[in-house]
Amino acid sequence: MQFDWMKIPYSLLTLFIVVNYGFLLGALIQKMGARAGRRYGIPIWQNYVDMLKNYSMRSSITHGAMFYLGPVFRLSGGVGLLLFVPTIYGSYMFSNLSFAGDLILALYFVFFGTLGMALGAGESGHPHAAIGITRGLSQVSTAELPFALAVFSVALQYQTLSVTDIVAAQQGGMMNWTLFTNPLAVAAAMLAFLGTMMRPPFDVVVAPQEIPIGPPTEYHSSYLAMMQTNRAIFPIAKIVIYMNLFFGGADSWPVFFFKVFLIYLWSAFVGVVFPRFRVEQSIRWFLIWAVPLGILSIVLV
Repeated sequence: MQFDWMKIPYSLLTLFIVVNYGFLLGALIQKMGARAGRRYGIPIWQNYVDMLKNYSMRSSITHGAMFYLGPVFRLSGGVGLLLFVPTIYGSYMFSNLSFAGDLILALYFVFFGTLGMALGAGESGHPHAAIGITRGLSQVSTAELPFALAVFSVALQYQTLSVTDIVAAQQGGMMNWTLFTNPLAVAAAMLAFLGTMMRPPFDVVVAPQEIPIGPPTEYHSSYLAMMQTNRAIFPIAKIVIYMNLFFGGADSWPVFFFKVFLIYLWSAFVGVVFPRFRVEQSIRWFLIWAVPLGILSIVLV
């Protein structure tokens, strides 16, 4: 099959749109959470200021090659996940670099960035790095398990690994969405979504209020800016997967922006309402509630 080189500039345009929407949406969600706690919150443009400031800085500190490759792997996971999944259904410009088996590739990209950051943190030299890696990978792996089960259920349901074909099968009305044709798989995936977003109550690995260490302080200058950029890209890219698999995809940018906002709001709402879990509590929660739903969805399909 011959590669269509014209898709590259269109994919870069998609990346540009998603980065800006991710920065704006992230700030909006933070402001909404702050208002729920009777605080004012950050300005909408604050993420742009932080990113530009960090990209303009340089550092002479060295911790080894893998320490600095960690943010590169993290950003590569977010960009790869976005570019190999169609963004707008039925659009040649915004189909990106998707192909027939892109669902399996998407699953690899979801976990790629996390493993890269684990390798980077392992070379930081911090005495607590190993503890953070263990806690982070344990929780993320457990959260990804029900999502993987839900994806397998959807692939069995539609008899394809093509995200484009799965979106096509959901056209014709809202009742054709996987949300209504396979609700157990969607329930398992949406519970897993809470953990993979690393927001409360599943953010104890980061614990920004209690632990004055970790990636935001261990990394600096342009390396921290790369992580901030991925923080805008990766959640949106992950939501695009959920939107295409379970909620009928998007056939235009306004529909895309609306559905992404609603799915993102699900994690923000739960984070505001519920207190934080410890790592062992979150792992137990996923195994008790989310994983059985994923298994049951496969059995029923």
